[in-house]
Amino acid sequence: MSDMITADLVDLDLSADTKEAAARALAERMVAQGRVTDLDGFLADVAAREAQMPTGLDGGIGIPHCRSAHVTEPTLAFGRSAAGIDFGAPDGPADLVFLIAAPAGADDAHLTILSSLARQLMNTEFTDALRSADDAAAAAALIRGEEAPKASEAPEPQGAAEGASGTAGAAEDSAAAPAAASAGAAADTPAPAARPFRVVAVTSCPTGIAHTYMAAESLENAGREAGVELVVETQGSAGFTRLDPAVIAAADGVIFAHDVPVRDKDRFAGKPTVDVGVKAGINRAAELITEVRGKAERGEVTAGAGPATPVERAGDSTEGYGTKLRKWLMSGVSYMVPFVAAGGLLIALGFAIGGYKINKAPSVMDHFVWTQTDSWGALLFQIGVVAFGFLVPVLAGYIAYGMADRPGLVPGFVGGAIALTINAGFLGGLAAGLIAGGVVMAIQKVAIPPALRGVMPVVVIPLISSAVVGFLMFVVIGKPIAAAQKGMTDWLGGLTGTNAVLLGALLGLMMCFDLGGPVNKVAYTFATAGIAVTNPSDSAMKIMAAVMAAGMVPPLAMALATTVRGRLFTRTERENGKAAWVLGLSFISEGAIPFAAADPLRVIPSAMVGGALTGALSMAFGATLRAPHGGIFVVPLIGNPFLYLIAIAAGVCVTTGLVVLLKGLRKPAPEATAADSAAGAAGAAGERKQPVAA
Repeated sequence: MSDMITADLVDLDLSADTKEAAARALAERMVAQGRVTDLDGFLADVAAREAQMPTGLDGGIGIPHCRSAHVTEPTLAFGRSAAGIDFGAPDGPADLVFLIAAPAGADDAHLTILSSLARQLMNTEFTDALRSADDAAAAAALIRGEEAPKASEAPEPQGAAEGASGTAGAAEDSAAAPAAASAGAAADTPAPAARPFRVVAVTSCPTGIAHTYMAAESLENAGREAGVELVVETQGSAGFTRLDPAVIAAADGVIFAHDVPVRDKDRFAGKPTVDVGVKAGINRAAELITEVRGKAERGEVTAGAGPATPVERAGDSTEGYGTKLRKWLMSGVSYMVPFVAAGGLLIALGFAIGGYKINKAPSVMDHFVWTQTDSWGALLFQIGVVAFGFLVPVLAGYIAYGMADRPGLVPGFVGGAIALTINAGFLGGLAAGLIAGGVVMAIQKVAIPPALRGVMPVVVIPLISSAVVGFLMFVVIGKPIAAAQKGMTDWLGGLTGTNAVLLGALLGLMMCFDLGGPVNKVAYTFATAGIAVTNPSDSAMKIMAAVMAAGMVPPLAMALATTVRGRLFTRTERENGKAAWVLGLSFISEGAIPFAAADPLRVIPSAMVGGALTGALSMAFGATLRAPHGGIFVVPLIGNPFLYLIAIAAGVCVTTGLVVLLKGLRKPAPEATAADSAAGAAGAAGERKQPVAA
């Protein structure tokens, strides 16, 4: 903190009457010290941050702050106003103003120091000492932590507090001993002490510098006062350390105080939860604890937040390399698939509207007639082609992102673009992403002097990693990967007859094996990679058709089975079957997961048989598909649509028959039997009570 604030950055007689004037007065001191290079540019960044959320806090505190490219080093300026300045706090104007300036690439060490300051602001002794400071040097020393608050105002040292607590505890124990002895004589087994209520919390704010840590401090203080065990995970700009899963599992309630999405939110599913903005965590901490306690007493819990993205899940140090590699690759694929879907559907619609020569149409910038169908077809086709141009760079960029977080994006995108340039395609994107992530991770392990840490994420890492990735892709591995990509494309183009049918069956098995899991995604990615070009081969479009057809089979078969043999399924499964009709028709294989989870040994093998049959028939019928998604809704874009639907129907019927047969070999589900019996009894009773019509 010693290099962040000096006496020259302190104004104990701040005369500004607005928050804008206060920010300018303090920023001018930063400019004078060479900490800010462009006053107006920096103030614009401060104003933009202020527009996101007012930075006034209860207790007379204003903390305007931002990250800015105009800041040369992390800096803090302090101003004290006699009249008070309105920063939007509920309890009125602020007399203590802290302007926090962080460079765009501030390193974790500096951000940690700033977060410590934010926590100090929740300490009334600290703020009272600043209000009574008589000169700028003393105020700066207080903020740096070099001078403690006055003895009369200082909080009791932790050790002394603990000693006093221990003494008081000993006295209480001594006084209670006779009573305890009497109680022991009256009862052989004393009642165990009640466990304190346990809360886990997550705090985060858009900038991740101040409010995140102030909310954490406020919650912790309120927890201590309420006798609650409260542990906070701060998701700030300096990164975050995940709470121990055992701590989360033992918690009785959860508090989210955030203004940006909570990372890994699904960890907290199934617990009583209070979800508020970060300022509520600062200003109403005690109320939030009371609220989450009330929810726990009423048994109110939250549902799952949905699966986390691969990037969010990829940080567990206990995972093996194979697991991490799969998550890195799936990270890239998960971000690439929306581009595939949007681009593929637009291109397919372009062909459907404008005919199969639409790819020869001139640019719509030069020729577009509003009343001509061909012009609209050309427009959709050309937009789709542009979307497809992002596929490989996005794949590579987000593989690197999954490995090295944001620093991996630049070399990943650069490597992916080079893969397109040298015709290395999808395989080149995979290689570029892994190389980019590995290079960045290696650079991050190098010990860097503190003076250079601020420019590492913005300049040094992108520069070095992009140069290394570019060299490797252009000079070393580009040609071999391009040759492998061409070989795979030629192999797909040469698939005919039995080979094509066998490939369709294999892809069908994979699509139905884990219903949206890694094996399913491998098959789907293989298919989308084949059509992720402007003019895919006929074989590639046949593969895409077989994959989508097989993926529709499991949920449709489960929906049909619950319809024709409902007594074999529980009431919940029959309700899920209704939703599975829509999910299956939409090509969402996950619609069969509830059935597979409840009875995997019967459902999954049955689905795999039907999926293999559908994939093989689709390939044998020569059905083609240019769109990577859409299910029944893109049938008009499918080649040989009638035979394609027959292939799906055959697979659905086979899977349904197998499921019904296998389930029929065992006793009906207890819940189904009980429910059916109860329904029958109720019906009989109703018939007996029904009066005869006159």
